[in-house]
Amino acid sequence: MSITDIDRLIQMLAKLPGLGPRSARRAALHLIKNREALLQPLSTAMEAAADNVNSCSTCGNLDTADPCTICTDAKRDQSLVCVVEEVADLWALERTASFRGLYHVLGGVLSPLDGVGPEDLTIDRLLARARQDQVKEIILATGATVDGKTTAHYITDRLAGAIIAISELAHGIPVGGELDYLDDGTLAAALKDRRGL
Repeated sequence: MSITDIDRLIQMLAKLPGLGPRSARRAALHLIKNREALLQPLSTAMEAAADNVNSCSTCGNLDTADPCTICTDAKRDQSLVCVVEEVADLWALERTASFRGLYHVLGGVLSPLDGVGPEDLTIDRLLARARQDQVKEIILATGATVDGKTTAHYITDRLAGAIIAISELAHGIPVGGELDYLDDGTLAAALKDRRGL
């Protein structure tokens, strides 16, 4: 492997989230030292992913099948659709194994300052899904950011008149959180969204 190949590997690794130039150099060195155990299988897996992984035409999840395995799973509750900003959010919710409905990936959030409008997201596709007979509830799982809240309000307005329930994820104190260490916004949300015991 020539120096330019090593540099190119380091440059590509440095583009990954969470890896800067120094971490990329360490990762490249580790991969090269473990060529047969890591580098070659990684190369094969990346080539297969590039060739076979696509976005689901129904929900926007990434999978080798279209529709994806979540959308085609007969054991899932077809009446619940959880709306998330990105595929990473869908994967985070799936890790909990606590939601057995379907998903809809928006592909981002509304952000006029960044030039992201409704036409740049999959909101129209969501609205079409929401009007299907089997959908009874839309769960808005957008972030607690200004843009996330704006997106949730926009979707709620667009769904006005539809005969479905619209809900959002609860916000507040995390499991194991201590009040003294929480920010004011989290504490205010926890007080506002309190529930009876």
